[in-house]
Amino acid sequence: MLARTTTVAFEGLEARPVDVQCAVTPGLPGFSIVGLPDKAVSEAKDRIRTALSELGIALPSRKVTVNLSPADLPKEGAHFDLPIALSLLAALEIVPAGPVARAVSLGEMSLDGGLVAVAGALPAAMSAAALDADLLCPEGCGPEAAWVGAASVYAAPSLKVLIDHLTGNNPLPQARRGHVAAAPDGPCLRDVRGQDRAKRALEIAAAGRHHLFMVGPPGAGKSMLAARLPGLLPPLSAMESLETSMIHSLAGTLDEGGILHRRPFQEPHHTASVAAIAGGGKRAGPGQISLAHHGVLFMDEFPEFPRAVLETLRQPIETGEVVIARANAHVRYPCRFLLVAAANPCRCGLLFDPERACTRAPACGEDYIGKISGPLMDRFDLRLEVPAVEVSDLSLPASGETSATVAARVAAARETQAARYDGIAGVTVNADIAGDALMEVAAPDAEGRAMLLQAVERFNLSARGYHRVLKVARTIADLGGAGTVRRPHVAEALSYRLVAA
Repeated sequence: MLARTTTVAFEGLEARPVDVQCAVTPGLPGFSIVGLPDKAVSEAKDRIRTALSELGIALPSRKVTVNLSPADLPKEGAHFDLPIALSLLAALEIVPAGPVARAVSLGEMSLDGGLVAVAGALPAAMSAAALDADLLCPEGCGPEAAWVGAASVYAAPSLKVLIDHLTGNNPLPQARRGHVAAAPDGPCLRDVRGQDRAKRALEIAAAGRHHLFMVGPPGAGKSMLAARLPGLLPPLSAMESLETSMIHSLAGTLDEGGILHRRPFQEPHHTASVAAIAGGGKRAGPGQISLAHHGVLFMDEFPEFPRAVLETLRQPIETGEVVIARANAHVRYPCRFLLVAAANPCRCGLLFDPERACTRAPACGEDYIGKISGPLMDRFDLRLEVPAVEVSDLSLPASGETSATVAARVAAARETQAARYDGIAGVTVNADIAGDALMEVAAPDAEGRAMLLQAVERFNLSARGYHRVLKVARTIADLGGAGTVRRPHVAEALSYRLVAA
């Protein structure tokens, strides 16, 4: 008897369909799995055999062969347990073959027949919807997969419950979407004492998704400022939420079946490896830059990161995606993030302190910040020095605008950009625009152009620097509600570009 069902193999965000074929034929008793399985998939036969025994189902004294097609596609992960078990049960005529063949399934089996939640339920549900098939999964995956409304999702706590569903003895209801609790309000911008220029830079960065580099002594408030940036960003759109949630689903970081509605904020430690930041590992999983997709990536102590990690950021910043190369495949993940980097002026942090001046100044600062390559530094649209806060200012009451007030201006600027770039694929904010389109929407007036050209000649700005100044100036104009980029907008953009770093 031959039976089949469908599951998925993950290649980046793509869940590729895998045809699971099971044949029970005369021959020496055995259980073999073919089709390029990894160790976890090969071990499925032992988990399945034990789980079926717990349910009182004994394998016949025949040869059981499971083929995972296409055979040249690597099969990784314990989520192949459930589809292999279902195809075997269909081949043994314990469950009807028709419903099993028309379904996509994934899930790990425990030895007592329970179904264990696995990562990737959301992209698997997307694949099931594309195939016009039902999704069968563990109970823990149901609330997450149900967010894809185009697919019918049936989530069971155990294989026994799923057998009853397929045989019609006790049909399961369709899984419901997971509850998304209202996220608590984040820290407010008013909590930061002083630092008006840094707050303005945060607003510009949030409005146009411009990368920001902050340098200042320890305790100046760089981390406080970065932590308040997500509160200035607008909520994720429906498409952004789904795309970002799919990445987090593959990483297994979605909470209680809910999807993301607030923009992610990733804060890797400076000891993180290239694979942790860019993605990789045995399964070529998403890294921190992809988990920060449509959100913020904050890298504190930026010069302390390994050189290889820092240089890995250069291409993803430009292209908005990261490619993980393997011998047999190239896995792609989107990574359009807002990079915020913070650094001390030197290793001891005293370079800017006249009372405790470093004895190695200025070589100490040059050597420390010099760990960041010129091409990488050139990719930061905004650079600013964050001075130390006076002790007398710390006792003053909170002042300045709240995060909600600034967020309203950011949202208005984002709406202006969305309307401007409507119909241009891959462009939603000023940071994305390039080429002739950039010169069309961000061309400054005569005075602004003269100032910009003078700055290019005097400070030897690169072509990338020239274009990024235009993008920032366009964002500043959008925040002010101006239709044309003028000299004051260019001047402010240049003030952030020409800060020594």
